[in-house]
Amino acid sequence: MQRLADNIIALHGRDSSLVIELCPDAGPLWRYWGPRLSDGFGSGPLLAETRQTPSFSLDHPVAMSVFPGFGMGWFGQSALLAHREGRDFVFEAAEWTVSGDPGKGAITLQAKDGHSAIAVAVAIALDQDNDVLTISSSVTNLDDAPLDVGWLAAASLPLPDDAQKVHYQTGRHNAEYSAQTDILGRATWMRENRRGLTSHDALPGALVEAGGATFGAQLAWSGNHKQTIEWLDDGRYQWQMGEWFAPGEVTLAPGETLTTPDVLATCSPAGKGGVARNFHNSIRKIIDWPGGKMSPRLVHINTWEGFYFDHDETKLIALADASAALGVERFVLDDGWFHGRNDDNSSLGDWWVDAAKYPKGLKPLADHVTGIGMEFGLWVEPEMVNPDSELFRQHPDWALQIAGRPLKTARNQLVLDLTRGEVGDYLFGRISKLLEDLPISYLKWDHNRDLVGAADVQGRAAYRRQVLAAYALFDRFRAAFPDVEIEACAGGGGRIDAGIIRRTHRFWTSDCIDAVSRLHIQPGFLQYMPPEVMGSHVGTAPAHSTGRSQALDFRAAIACQGHFGVEFNLLEMEKAERDRLALWIGFYKANRALLHGEIWSGEGTDSLSWHAAGNAGERLLFVYREKPMQLRHMAPIRLPFVDESARYAIIVDGPDGGSHASHYDGSWLKHSGLPVPHMKAEEAIIFRIIRQ
Repeated sequence: MQRLADNIIALHGRDSSLVIELCPDAGPLWRYWGPRLSDGFGSGPLLAETRQTPSFSLDHPVAMSVFPGFGMGWFGQSALLAHREGRDFVFEAAEWTVSGDPGKGAITLQAKDGHSAIAVAVAIALDQDNDVLTISSSVTNLDDAPLDVGWLAAASLPLPDDAQKVHYQTGRHNAEYSAQTDILGRATWMRENRRGLTSHDALPGALVEAGGATFGAQLAWSGNHKQTIEWLDDGRYQWQMGEWFAPGEVTLAPGETLTTPDVLATCSPAGKGGVARNFHNSIRKIIDWPGGKMSPRLVHINTWEGFYFDHDETKLIALADASAALGVERFVLDDGWFHGRNDDNSSLGDWWVDAAKYPKGLKPLADHVTGIGMEFGLWVEPEMVNPDSELFRQHPDWALQIAGRPLKTARNQLVLDLTRGEVGDYLFGRISKLLEDLPISYLKWDHNRDLVGAADVQGRAAYRRQVLAAYALFDRFRAAFPDVEIEACAGGGGRIDAGIIRRTHRFWTSDCIDAVSRLHIQPGFLQYMPPEVMGSHVGTAPAHSTGRSQALDFRAAIACQGHFGVEFNLLEMEKAERDRLALWIGFYKANRALLHGEIWSGEGTDSLSWHAAGNAGERLLFVYREKPMQLRHMAPIRLPFVDESARYAIIVDGPDGGSHASHYDGSWLKHSGLPVPHMKAEEAIIFRIIRQ
């Protein structure tokens, strides 16, 4: 942190800076967020000294604040909307104080409004190595009467007047991370999610192009959320993110404080890829790995698409043997193992082993798996219950519901009310018994529906409290079983965010494992999250979700972008295909340190895309062709990640080993490009690029 004067604070990162002006009459004003300024930059005159008073305006127009208030001259979106039975709806603080540790680049801005009896605080920290801001806000009720809060922005960020486009993702189950772009103008851009969890279709993040920089932000929250980008009178834009509150959901008792989730925000001169790499490094710092450090990401076999609910212990043991022979390192037993679970119509909530399928329990299978050198993992869906279950018959009141209204099922299931302590205790007791009795080192934790009728026993909206209770249940398991990894799944990609990753270690990116679909889904994931937490499996052909077929080599090359796994019945594979899969597993295991390194990606001409992973000394470059060639000759691919002053050896590589090296100057690769041989549709080629 750099304080240039009593009224100016600047925080500098590697490639970005932010500047805040402390104005006694208007609070802390956003002066700048963008590409890095010099350490000794001159901030110039105060903002008020550079602005005339326009006609038909307040005599002292209100500028954009770090925490803009409502009702006293700021006509943009405010950071707080609150009231006490219709009164005390204005927030305007006369004085702000600043605290923090200048050496660590973190500050906290605090203020009180004596008229409204409201205190607020905004915490801002800049990861100076990775240019990622972490911002959160809090509001405290200082009055004796309750304070109803309808909106509290976690962050109100400034965007420059040359902001042009906003890039974001939408989608649905089996089609996550569909890339979208909107043009920014004077109309407010807004995305809201009211599904109760992160959702497939309205992810809590976006990117904005502005001149020579790209800005990115994401909300670390797994529930309802809202973000807006609003044009301001000075031509700039205000970007707000925060939770979306249901009516009456948040009421602060006297002395009570509400704190928002974090917003992670970054500015990069290196485009969307620079934003992604900044986010990756920041997310890596907040993951709580067993033992405190990420170990090599183990190759999975997941039983779901190979067996679904048809569990046969003998066949599953044979699958484990076949998997271990190919080099698979973790066996995950998916849905269908627990009491009465023969389809998706029943038994959620009855978390004990099905005696008909496993007369001796799961221990023989689990011991066999670990005995042949693999880890054993188990699928659970703790937050759900089927109406046809022992649990629901005993405790129908444990489901989220509104008295007098019908219970609406999805996938034949309801959502348990985790805000009730006895529900969390039941789930922890049942599942911890499995973790204590079996050699389970991995849980795949699913969540297969949206929330509706999410009320507590008093009939009050409980969406955010449900998320907080889910977090608490995750935290309880992590504290009791710190060596167990957890995968977050929600019908695939319905709960992927920077809040749940603090409690988990992997995401199931999508229930769609079709390689062509994954070619479009996975880049959207990698815009916000690092590759080592992206579950990416080699699936069946034809794919169960789309009916399309691709060659094994293409499917495996796509799966190499993330945390590699296999999801089909290996016992039905021809020996030649099984041997081929073993080569791909070996290739992944030999190169996972590179594959989970620094990521660059881009588009070539004529339906080509590319994905590079590694470090400055060595990278693997995957080139993918989705559709048949339209050009007579393949255009070279320009490589932005090379050092123009260096020389590189380039090897065509893959599961069969590498070819003889060709040598190129970095300047040639960057500006002219790497020649690519002719490729058929749905084909991939891998280059190993080594700096000499």
